[in-house]
Amino acid sequence: MKVKRFFAPTMAEALKRVREQMGADAVILSNRKVDGGVEIVTALDYDENLARQRLGDAAVEATNGSRLAELQADQHRRLEEELGRSRDRIRDVRQKRADEGERYTARRPEPVPASSNTADVLPAQVLADMRAEISSLRDLVTQGHAPAAAVAPAATPADAIQQRLTERLEEFGLTRELASALARSHGKGRMDEGWKQSLKTLAAGIKTTRTEWLEQGGVYALVGPTGSGKTTTIGKMAARYVLRHGADSLALVTTDRYRVAAHEQLFVFGRILNVPVRVVDESHSLDSILDELSDRHLVLIDTAGLTQSDKGYGEQLRELADSRHGIRSHLVVPATSQPRIMKSMWHCYKMAKLAGCVMTKLDESLTLGEVLGFSVETGLAVAYYTDGQRIPQDLHHAEAIPLVRLGVERLKALQREQAVAEGA
Repeated sequence: MKVKRFFAPTMAEALKRVREQMGADAVILSNRKVDGGVEIVTALDYDENLARQRLGDAAVEATNGSRLAELQADQHRRLEEELGRSRDRIRDVRQKRADEGERYTARRPEPVPASSNTADVLPAQVLADMRAEISSLRDLVTQGHAPAAAVAPAATPADAIQQRLTERLEEFGLTRELASALARSHGKGRMDEGWKQSLKTLAAGIKTTRTEWLEQGGVYALVGPTGSGKTTTIGKMAARYVLRHGADSLALVTTDRYRVAAHEQLFVFGRILNVPVRVVDESHSLDSILDELSDRHLVLIDTAGLTQSDKGYGEQLRELADSRHGIRSHLVVPATSQPRIMKSMWHCYKMAKLAGCVMTKLDESLTLGEVLGFSVETGLAVAYYTDGQRIPQDLHHAEAIPLVRLGVERLKALQREQAVAEGA
């Protein structure tokens, strides 16, 4: 994996540099505002499973995909910096060797006997430095941490309007592939018209649920990595339901029996709202608990944020998928994650027979195109989205056009901040 950090005054300029130097296959691991502009950390050949194997215990704790990517990015940056320092030192050693050779030639030394070796000619310290640097580089290569070869930049579209439209859609947050596809379809006329048509097409591709769970009723489960916002989102839904319909027809369930005190927050919500909270464990299966709660209009299920390498991962998802109660599982997707991390979440949890998704942390994300593009590319219907910590105010029933409009507003706000930074 090749990891590289880019600095630029604006997001558009940073993305342009990424494309030119890393190519279309680069994965953006993180982006943040810094003094003088923005910083983007990118990678080529990113593999989350390989990242977990290499990071070991740190990866187990960092079950959130974006945090895992950041850990691996930091590790590879350190390795590349070390490799760069090693190359510089070897260059210095070679220069010293050349200088020594010139001095020996100038002094016209006696011919070296055939039995002599290099150590008789070069200073011992020079040889020791060279051997140390070569050994260091060999260790990096054998451990699999040497940076990947640079990939040639992807060819840019010949049509200027399509190129500009592609760049703007990428700045909105869409992946290169989706941005290019929209630009090819709508970048044949004026730029502003192509932009509007691209947004309309994007909105048309976002599926949403027509009826709110709170009104329709049923059994719903939220799945996703630790830190994605599952429990807090359930708390918001439960609070809104109690305000509308009272507490008698609602129940909360958790399947997280794998971590100590994992369901404490859910019990807090239950006590505040006067709603029963049931825990699935060795003595109480999920279906037996749902049998007891069959008289409840709405049942919300919180789950453990397990990954494929965790004990109980498959067991938990099979419980949801095979339940006779028709559980509608929804993936909780943080808008702060990068597109390939979101895709990894989808592959990790689709065993639960996902019926849709819930978008969280929209207030914390620089742009929203990443999570909107994820919905389009996976076809998962968006049921709700959250944009803050307030309960239940910051929970919203999802609609495609308002979501895209919110994404445009977020992009404009980002551009204003960049303009102010450039003028400062």
